[in-house]
Amino acid sequence: MENEENQLIETVDEDGNVINFELYDIVEVDGQEYALLLPAEEEDESDEAEIVIMRLTKDGEDYIFETIDEDDEFNKVAEYVESLTDEEDEEE
Repeated sequence: MENEENQLIETVDEDGNVINFELYDIVEVDGQEYALLLPAEEEDESDEAEIVIMRLTKDGEDYIFETIDEDDEFNKVAEYVESLTDEEDEEE
């Protein structure tokens, strides 16, 4: 993803807590775009950061980041992202 490095996304969880993420990538699965986000606060690089997946919906020129409530949809996207990760590992 070019020209979008270090883009920070601010979300609010169900308890009203503000959480900052760094936009890692955007992928498309079955015609729907999804954002891959990394927690911005995690500075401990000894553990791999867990990627958060959110559905993207376009609202005019802006994107809305939505949680994925359907297990089937989430699992399909997670499997796709995992396959991308596996391909990257094989190339190294």
